[in-house]
Amino acid sequence: MVALPAATRAGAVGLCRIAASASAPPPASAGGRRRERERERELPFALAERGMVVGGHRGMGMNAVGAPPGARVGAARERENTLLSLGRAAEHAAVAFVEFDVQVTKDGCPIIFHDDFILTQGAGAVYERRVTDLLLEEFLSYGPQKESRKVSKPLLRRTGDGRVLNWSTEEDDSLCTLQEVFERVSPRVGFNIELKFDDNIIYHSKDIYCALQAILQVVFHNATDRPVFFSSFHPDATRMAQELQSFYPVLFLTEGGTSKHHDSRRNSLNDAIQLCLDYDLHGIVSEVRGVLKNPAAVVRAQESNLALLTYGQLNNVWEAVYVQYLMGVNGVIVDRVEEISNAVAGFSKPDFSGGVAGADSAKHQAFSQQQLGFLLRLIPELIEQQH
Repeated sequence: MVALPAATRAGAVGLCRIAASASAPPPASAGGRRRERERERELPFALAERGMVVGGHRGMGMNAVGAPPGARVGAARERENTLLSLGRAAEHAAVAFVEFDVQVTKDGCPIIFHDDFILTQGAGAVYERRVTDLLLEEFLSYGPQKESRKVSKPLLRRTGDGRVLNWSTEEDDSLCTLQEVFERVSPRVGFNIELKFDDNIIYHSKDIYCALQAILQVVFHNATDRPVFFSSFHPDATRMAQELQSFYPVLFLTEGGTSKHHDSRRNSLNDAIQLCLDYDLHGIVSEVRGVLKNPAAVVRAQESNLALLTYGQLNNVWEAVYVQYLMGVNGVIVDRVEEISNAVAGFSKPDFSGGVAGADSAKHQAFSQQQLGFLLRLIPELIEQQH
C-alpha cells in the first residue's frame, strides 16, 4: 500500500490520484473476519459500555433550503458537511460520532458532499454538474473560498419538489476533502463515513471498487486511533467495503420499508437484517419510522448480534428517541445535536417497579410497560398521518 505524506490543499489533487490507483489491501478470509469480529465490533461506539450513542448528522445538522422559520429539521446555522459544522459537533462531549457523506471526484479524491449534483448560477442561468464528474479543483471552486483572490461560485440547492433555491446559511464555510476532515476535526470523535452512490445509476463493480479504494486509502493513513465505521444505502458497496478490509465496521443504510426500491434488498428492515447476515456486516442504520413500525425487528437484530442505529426527523424529538432507548436501539443520528445529545446523556435505565435508576429521573421518567406498548402502537399511526 502506498504511504501518503501529510496532504496540503494545494497538493490534494496529486495525492488523490495516488489514492485512486493504489493497490488494495488483501481481502481478509472468511475465517479471519469471524475471528476479528468480536474485537472489531466495539470500535465504533462501544455498544455495551455506552448504551445509546448520538451522532451529528452532517455535523451540526442538515440544511433544508426553503424550510420555514422555526423548523425542527434543516435549520442548522452552519453549512452542513463542512469543517465548521463537523468540528462544532465534535465539541459536544455527549456526541460520539459525526456522520458525513463521501463521494469521489473524477480525478480520484474523496470529498465531503451530500447531493449527487452541485448547482450554481451565472449570467441569469442555473448550471448543474454531477459531483463525481468534477475534478477536485472544480469542486472546491464552489462556495466560500479560503483565498481571497479566488472567485467563488454561489451555491444553489434543489428541493424535494424540484425548486432551485439559494443555499445560504448563517455561518458559512468552504467545501472540503476527506483528508482535511481527518486532519482538522478532533480525534476524540468517531466518524460515520457514508459511502454515497446515486440511486438512479447502475454501477459496474469496478467503479464501486475504484471509489472505495480511494476512500479506504485516505482512511488507512489518517484514522490512527479514531473510531471509524462505514455505511451505505448501496448493498453491493457495503459488501465490497467489507470484503476489501476487515478492520473498520460496515453498516447497511435502509429506509426500513418506508419507501420502495427495485432492489428488493432495500425494501424492509427484515431484508436489511438478512443482508447483514449474508454479507457479514456489523449492523444497520435505519430510518426511525421503519424501526417504530416494526419493533420486533429490533429484537431480531439484537439476537443476530447486529448494531442498530436510526436516522430521520423523529430523532429530533427527545420523546421518540427515549422510546428507542427503551427498545434497545444502540444509537441515533440527529440534526438538533445539542438538544438531543444532552437529553440522551440524561437517560437512565428504567426500573419498571416504579422508579428510575440514576439521578435524572425528574426529567426523564421511565415509561411503564403498558405506556410503552401504547406508544409503540400510537407512533406508527402518527407517522402515517404526517406523511
